[in-house]
Amino acid sequence: AGLFNTGAALDTLARFYAKAIVASGLSFDMLFGPAYKGIVLASATAMALSRPAGEFPGRNLPFAYNRKEAKDHGEGGSLVGAPLQGRVLIVDDVMSAGTAVRESIALIRQAGATAHAVAIALDRQEMATEKKGDATVDVPYSAVQFVRQNLGLQVCAIAELDDLLAYLSAQPGNTMGEHLSRVKAYRDRYGVSAT
Repeated sequence: AGLFNTGAALDTLARFYAKAIVASGLSFDMLFGPAYKGIVLASATAMALSRPAGEFPGRNLPFAYNRKEAKDHGEGGSLVGAPLQGRVLIVDDVMSAGTAVRESIALIRQAGATAHAVAIALDRQEMATEKKGDATVDVPYSAVQFVRQNLGLQVCAIAELDDLLAYLSAQPGNTMGEHLSRVKAYRDRYGVSAT
């Protein structure tokens, strides 16, 4: 997500988030972006969803985000933006261990709102890890599966690792196709079954 570093690239990404969110049928009242990448993603997605054109509903939704370090001056605290209320859609780039989602859920609940769903750019369909004593072990489910099954949140992804593999497979003659073997090796090592 850090490579979406121009206005045009971010606008395109935000429109993909908005399109996936609308297509998913998720019902929510506001957006929340976990620091740091989620801040700009939630902001840009709120802008895309507010456009009353084409596939977008023209909903002017509030959004908020958190700071990693609370401020004791100015508006203070760790939350910035609209007050957290109602059903909240968390917007982030990916889920690896689900840590950012769990932290976001805690902040949202503490504010009296409900964490309702998560929107991500890519579901890497990657094995999650858990701490068992002093060791970290792989578990047979992904962070997305954990969030759906154990935390009860819906998850909307723009694309999955399977989509990326299909795209790369269709690109044998260009430089993108060169990444296919590395992504397949990644999937073989870290992948889980259908999410």
